[in-house]
Amino acid sequence: MVPWMTSRNQTVVTEFLFSTFPHLYEGGLLFFVPLLLVYGFIVMGNLVIVMAVRLDVALHSPKYFFISVLSFLEIWYTTTTIPKMLASLVSEQKTISLAGCLLQMYFFHSLGITEGCVLTAMAVDRYVAICHPLRYPLIMTPRLCIQLTAGSCLCGFLLVLPEIVWISTLPFCGSNQIHQIFCDFTPVLSLACTDTSLVVIVDAIHAVEILASFLVIALSYLRIIAVILKMPSAEGRRKAFSTCAAHLAVFLLFFGSVAVMYLRFSATYSVFWDTVTAVTFVILAPFLNPIIYSLRNKDMKNAIGRLFQKAANGAGR
Repeated sequence: MVPWMTSRNQTVVTEFLFSTFPHLYEGGLLFFVPLLLVYGFIVMGNLVIVMAVRLDVALHSPKYFFISVLSFLEIWYTTTTIPKMLASLVSEQKTISLAGCLLQMYFFHSLGITEGCVLTAMAVDRYVAICHPLRYPLIMTPRLCIQLTAGSCLCGFLLVLPEIVWISTLPFCGSNQIHQIFCDFTPVLSLACTDTSLVVIVDAIHAVEILASFLVIALSYLRIIAVILKMPSAEGRRKAFSTCAAHLAVFLLFFGSVAVMYLRFSATYSVFWDTVTAVTFVILAPFLNPIIYSLRNKDMKNAIGRLFQKAANGAGR
């Protein structure tokens, strides 16, 4: 397929070129191997967490249910971008079709918004657990957890759809170079040969979505911290803080990088800093999540240990 076709003396783009990736002889292989290892760790690490929560009765609680949902989403979230990055690093043709670009943007942002909603649900869960412990079993029922998860998915996959449909109607002509490591709204819209001023409205909608989740989580944790500080026992305070530390770390990493990338409106960064920011929430955050949720959690470490022990015993028979 050629990246353009001629119609009425105008070149119409049908493929986009990722100009950020180095060629193989320029060191592409040096980036390929570490990225492949990171992607393998992300998939296997999150898959182990999902299986541990699913198979270990000790982890059958709302807290670990949401962690398993987040881990499941992380697998698909990274799969929308990293395999294409790997292919671009070792291929001479660093292109993606218009349809492929639209699909990548849709699933990447849909899964990202869903993750943000799940993180919000996790903050509410920790708020109820610490601030209303006696009512916790009555409020955070399995049915409510499933409803919150389904609502998060519905929110994520419906909110982005109108924007993707609108972008699919835009004509693209002239340059087809995307100065980013994956298809994203701003780099793609900059290539449209028509008025894209509506993107300001789209940015405002995304800002409201991000800020709404951020405020819910921030207010929940402010209330949680206030309650924890009033606990008479130092040991009780330590345990309460430790149960929230992992989620708070993921929250800050995820929303921090997303805010830098998408809450800047007219501000512009260099291609280098755009790429660094993208790597943070596309690769680094998903890479750290399995570490944060497993190595810093005694129950999770014990469950993973039992899972591997069962696997070893099964293989030894």
